[in-house]
Amino acid sequence: MKFAKRMDRFGEGIFSKLAEMKKQKLAAGEEVIDLSIGAPNIPPAAHITEALCKAAADPKNYVYAISDTRELLEAVSGWYERRYGVELDPETEVCSLLGSQEGLAHIALSIADGGDVVLVPDPCYPVFGDGPQIAGAELVYMPQKKENGYIIQLKDIPEDAAKRAKLMVVSYPNNPTAAMAPDSFYEELIAFAKKYDIIVLHDNAYSDLVFDGRTCGSFLRFPGAKEVGVEFNSLSKTYGLAGARIGFCLGNKEVVSKLKLLKSNMDYGMFLPIQKAAVAAITGDQSCVAVTRAAYETRRNIMCDGFSSIGWNMERPAATMFVWAAIPENFKTSEEFVIELVEKAGVMVTPGSAFGPSGEGFVRLALVQDEEMLHKAIKAVKESGILPD
Repeated sequence: MKFAKRMDRFGEGIFSKLAEMKKQKLAAGEEVIDLSIGAPNIPPAAHITEALCKAAADPKNYVYAISDTRELLEAVSGWYERRYGVELDPETEVCSLLGSQEGLAHIALSIADGGDVVLVPDPCYPVFGDGPQIAGAELVYMPQKKENGYIIQLKDIPEDAAKRAKLMVVSYPNNPTAAMAPDSFYEELIAFAKKYDIIVLHDNAYSDLVFDGRTCGSFLRFPGAKEVGVEFNSLSKTYGLAGARIGFCLGNKEVVSKLKLLKSNMDYGMFLPIQKAAVAAITGDQSCVAVTRAAYETRRNIMCDGFSSIGWNMERPAATMFVWAAIPENFKTSEEFVIELVEKAGVMVTPGSAFGPSGEGFVRLALVQDEEMLHKAIKAVKESGILPD
């Protein structure tokens, strides 16, 4: 059998190794506390699941959706106006995604041809680069350095790369670094995109998971944003709907139109009961958002303060459901540290190297375990002896 050369770019590497280690430990009756994958364990509010169950019980809802219902499009438009102060035309500026991951994997197919340049952050959520690579694009990394607060320095992007770029992917609050960008960054971003005629994709999945009284808005609220790009948003983390796969592409009419056209040739739309659940989430009682945010903030405090107290220093992040931490000084690589952490402490995290070249020397920890399990993880690491004295 012969397979596509593009698949050579997608090695399993450390993830398959960690999965096998976890499998072996569990088979041996040992506990593994998994902080590696950002899979939320906070369920949706009751009014959301009730809407889903009621719609799922209706036999008429098992037809192909084909496209987004008018109810969903208007609900999303209203949500963006109430939550972010952004006006959207529900028919032309909104498109549902079967989760942000699906949209991120496919949108480059509607924008970039083989050999075109796509600018992606470094480190970044892997599909930011994987999607453009599926389209045959050439990746040019935009470093996110600690000394710059993990904010992309647009002035440092090589001129030739900027001129060749068709698309750039940006995301704040950021996964994996958990950084937030100031308003001035977005103003510079829009000017940069206009200067070089680049489409901007801003991923805004964590705008409601911001802590310590901070607030976060939308890229689309800035003047000129809709002229240059779109924003992706997701109900996975905010509303506990990760498995339901609900995301949206919003903004520039041309970009949204091309993505809708592409998707019409790839899928039959979002399952109608899930559309009903999405409507219930964004139009119903929003107190569940504050409850979810508070839970993640408490977990963040326990994790960062707990690990810091035993010698693994972690700064409290401003946002997201992740902590981005430097590996202990007695380890040379993030992969080496992650493997030993699983072997000796039974705690699994993600090596920073999995997020791009600039991720080396760091790990990402996900706040996906309850408070009791976080305390157990801290105790297990302390007793493992892998941290320097």
